Amino acid sequence: MSFTSLIYLFLFFPIAIAIHTISPKKVKNNVLLLLSLFFYSWGDPRYLILILFSVAITWFGVNRMYAIKNRREEAKFYMVCLIVLNVAILAFYKYYGFLIDNVNAIFRTSLSIIDLPLPFGISFYTFKIISYIADVYTRRTKPQKSFLDFALYVTIFPQIGAGPIVQYADMEKELVARKLSVDKFGFGVEKFIFGLGKKVLIANNMALIWAQVKGMPNLEMSSLTAWIGIVAFTLQIYFDFSGYSDMAIGVGYMLGFKWEENFNYPYISKSATEFWRRWHISLGNWFKRYIYFPLGGSKCSPAMQFRNIFVVWMVTGLWHGANWNFIIWGLYFGIIIYLEKTVLANVMSKLGSKIKTVYCLLIVVFGWVLFDFQSVTQILKFYSNLFVLGANGVVDSTAIYLLRTNWKIIVPAIIGSTPFALKLIDNVKHRFGRNGYFFVSIFYIVIIVLSVASLVGESYSPFLYFKF
Repeated sequence: MSFTSLIYLFLFFPIAIAIHTISPKKVKNNVLLLLSLFFYSWGDPRYLILILFSVAITWFGVNRMYAIKNRREEAKFYMVCLIVLNVAILAFYKYYGFLIDNVNAIFRTSLSIIDLPLPFGISFYTFKIISYIADVYTRRTKPQKSFLDFALYVTIFPQIGAGPIVQYADMEKELVARKLSVDKFGFGVEKFIFGLGKKVLIANNMALIWAQVKGMPNLEMSSLTAWIGIVAFTLQIYFDFSGYSDMAIGVGYMLGFKWEENFNYPYISKSATEFWRRWHISLGNWFKRYIYFPLGGSKCSPAMQFRNIFVVWMVTGLWHGANWNFIIWGLYFGIIIYLEKTVLANVMSKLGSKIKTVYCLLIVVFGWVLFDFQSVTQILKFYSNLFVLGANGVVDSTAIYLLRTNWKIIVPAIIGSTPFALKLIDNVKHRFGRNGYFFVSIFYIVIIVLSVASLVGESYSPFLYFKF
């Protein structure tokens, strides 16, 4: 069930919020768990058994591991087994076909592949489970005594589809006792509506532009057409994923939880390193805490630092998808970030702020080409179009048409990817007092009306990160 489906917006979401709000405090978690399991099973109830198996084996195993915490070797054995088991489940469903395809290509075999749909949210809830196992083992937190509360942590419906990946230590207190308030609820509503507008009004329209460009026969296009297309995808993936994150965080506030921001205007960054501190923040923090730092982080020799960055970014790429283009994309950023920390450090310190922002945007845009095209031939062809190396020139009629018909949505999207819009809303609230809140309320009502009208008239458009 997508956050932008009419069933979710007008049935599940309001009913879930109402039931949770009026439920007695003692049973709120149980009610929310049942709602979350219903939400999860909506698309494919078969995988409900899989997620409950992971939850059960992890809960029992971690409690046993903690009970023998003084026997370090035995406790470590439990920790390793639990992590390996959960990673193995993720790897089987996500990388089984990719592995067989590569075995067939390398050894010229003809092994058959069973078509296994990717379980909904498995990449996200597996990382939550792994962080829980590691944190209890390292004594950052204590195990959850209640099986039902732990199951709620893993399956809570706002996070299950595409994060944010909130670590158990950051939710522990609110699972036990959280307070609902008018202020929290109001902020959550604003956050949710803003995210809905990002997805429906901007991301979905950017997707149409990108689909038109990407679908051109043999990628025959002018340089300007290629740039319009990849800029559209750059905006699409940002508004799509940050829109989902805003909606998830907003629902969390309405349920009494306070989850940190998952995006912090990444397109105003001045380096690739800064970009990844601002983009998908919860995933970046996960990789730092559970892979990069345990490997030694940056407090080691240059060779080991390169190894650590290489491992993290190869895994980052592979996490995003079972295809070589994702691995190449991850290593692309890994190499750039390593160079920024070493060779380019002195050079970049002397550059002006605007130049560094342009540099970062180009790095990111070129990276999105690797991210979205799965064929090396397509990647090289599209790059040649960007740099006017093809036979289609700088400008063609398609580029003129795309600009003429879409500039009214592209320009606001570019502005919306900066802090300007939210600052303007805050200024209106503070400058005009009650009238300011009235104007902002009208603004949000307009977003809802336009979003619903758009959803009624268009085909289903799932969030991009659901497939990861």
